[in-house]
Amino acid sequence: MNTAVQERSCDVSIADDLRRNSDAWQRTVERYARPHLGRSLFALLTSVVPFVGLWALMYLSLDVSYLLTLALAVPTAGFLLRTYILFHDCAHGSFLASRRANAWVGSVLALISFTPFARWRDEHIEHHATAGNLDRRGVGDVPTLTVAEYQAQPLLGRFWYRFFRNPFVMFGIGPAYAMIFMPRWAQRTKRATIHHSVWRTNVAIVLAVGALCWLIGWKEFLLVEAPLVPLAGGAGIWLFLVQHQFEETYWERSEDWNYADAALRGSSYLGLPRVLQFFTGNIGFHHVHHLNQKIPNYNLPRAHEETPVFAGVPRVSLWRGLRAVRLKLWDEGSARLVTWADVRRGRVVPATVPVSNSQAPRVR
Repeated sequence: MNTAVQERSCDVSIADDLRRNSDAWQRTVERYARPHLGRSLFALLTSVVPFVGLWALMYLSLDVSYLLTLALAVPTAGFLLRTYILFHDCAHGSFLASRRANAWVGSVLALISFTPFARWRDEHIEHHATAGNLDRRGVGDVPTLTVAEYQAQPLLGRFWYRFFRNPFVMFGIGPAYAMIFMPRWAQRTKRATIHHSVWRTNVAIVLAVGALCWLIGWKEFLLVEAPLVPLAGGAGIWLFLVQHQFEETYWERSEDWNYADAALRGSSYLGLPRVLQFFTGNIGFHHVHHLNQKIPNYNLPRAHEETPVFAGVPRVSLWRGLRAVRLKLWDEGSARLVTWADVRRGRVVPATVPVSNSQAPRVR
């Protein structure tokens, strides 16, 4: 039996064990879903404060050398990413004990990440409720087609999908689109409170950016902010991708979909070096997070280490996570993600489930 098959068999047995003992495991994990005010405040101090300080240092370095500014952009982007994880926890109501406090802190952090809090929270909660469900793709995740859906696309549809999934587009144009343009509006079908959140955030961002441009100059602002978008945004897109898109991940049609399977088999345990684990706010323990979204980021490692059901969860290494960018389509026949080369060389299994193009997620 090869490694991939062994890992998948292991995944299935873990999820089966979780379902059989669902109440017991949920009670075990529940004890980690209690935010600690001191640790939450410390997380803010080690995220927002260094980000603001380094941003100011980047501005001051403009008088020395722009190469120095670009060098400082790397840790600054790291702290911006870490701040985004705190924003993410606020959206789940897991960062602070009070719902109102989470919403208030999340709305403030939204100005740093340029992301309307209520809009993002609404989409992300839906992502948690639908992750791994082939019939409910496209909200809060990276749009992905099945092999059959891709082959049923007209030539122009295939072109746009390949264009979107090209790494140079995804990590080049993608960060600017995801951070600056896409969050500026909400779908018409969304609640009025979400539309209000978007426009309040937009106005606040315009005022904040306008004040900074008046204070330091618009050119200086752009020289400082511009490198942070591809660095922090690109890392964020990669995390969103690899958290659910690795070769033996989990996707099922609605009738066969299961929340525990989606959490343990379709959410990665991303093994990162300690320094990257710090800057990504422990979000690599994504299987724990999807099993219980109320666990604060600083409790995720302990929940993983102390809960027996997680001991056999396959670990996605940093190298394997980087290579996951090659995976483009879901092959329903073999239940795995495949590359363009797999499709070109016929290394896919014809799907046994009829697929409607209406089920395919939009590339937006």
